[in-house]
Amino acid sequence: MAYAGRVLIYGGRGALGAKCVSHFKANSFWVGSIDLAENPEANCNIVVDKNESFAGQETSIIAAVGEALKDERLDGIFCVAGGWAGGNAKKDLCKNSELMWQQSVCSSLIAASLAAKYLNESGVLQLTGAKAALEPTPGMIGYGLAKSAVHHLTKSLADKSGGLPENSVVLAILPVTLDTPMNRKWMPDADRSTWTPLEFVADLFVKWAKREGRPESGTLLQLVTKESRTSVTAA
Repeated sequence: MAYAGRVLIYGGRGALGAKCVSHFKANSFWVGSIDLAENPEANCNIVVDKNESFAGQETSIIAAVGEALKDERLDGIFCVAGGWAGGNAKKDLCKNSELMWQQSVCSSLIAASLAAKYLNESGVLQLTGAKAALEPTPGMIGYGLAKSAVHHLTKSLADKSGGLPENSVVLAILPVTLDTPMNRKWMPDADRSTWTPLEFVADLFVKWAKREGRPESGTLLQLVTKESRTSVTAA
């Protein structure tokens, strides 16, 4: 079968990740998923061993992706793994910060390592920050720390000395609230006209994989939804 391209979704079993897998498949892409569990819709699944060390996970995932790709290369790596935890210095600061670091920063670093090794020239690496982390986050310090680190990583990788393939781009999305089943469950009375649809994000990623409408490498892109309309603006 001839594919439109090849992409990896890091976090391909989560709400946004699963939507991305479906959307890329609908657009005739070969799609690999990396997560703690398999996504049956993906062409290839790499299951992360959460009991393995961070460095061990990197080694295992790089090897598994190489085996899956054989001599092929990737047009895009989309890292949508992550999570949320609240809290300030009074309670569970280190515990929640460690969790946020593992979920957002460690996944982003491994995605960057994969991009350095397997991304095509002119490919795209996408990471997931947060608009909230552009400012202090006193009610969710660990979350803000981790997302700020992703912003820093994005800027660093975009530099010519960052280690990514020539002419590739790295971009970070900075959403406010995504319209996921879990957010609907935990915030049933919220104004969902301000939530960004998963379809919007997945469509944006497909365009980037096709090298359409990409911003300058290193751009942090705020996703702001008002009255059910989403705008994308550089931070």
